[in-house]
Amino acid sequence: MSGNNIQNYRFVCTLTFGDIYGQIIVWLITITLSLASALALMGAKKPVYALATVGLVVLLSLPFLLFAFVTTLLNHIEVVPVGLGTKMETMPGNVSQQQPVQATS
Repeated sequence: MSGNNIQNYRFVCTLTFGDIYGQIIVWLITITLSLASALALMGAKKPVYALATVGLVVLLSLPFLLFAFVTTLLNHIEVVPVGLGTKMETMPGNVSQQQPVQATS
């Protein structure tokens, strides 16, 4: 591989709020149901069970939420090679105006 063959790459994230909206809604419903069950258990003789229920639901659901969000994010990252003479155009949406990363050998 020669040192003169340097390519520019552009990392573009095409993730929008609509892509993760459903995941956020499902997690909010899960938290709401756990809080409702905790309020139902507060009337019991041991309210510690209510706090344990909320903690257990959050502890068990958070890894699934993070996994779903990270995989969705990774599916929306594009690595596009940009030629040396290519003009940088603005991307529609929420993309910042940065220069592409240059790979070095």
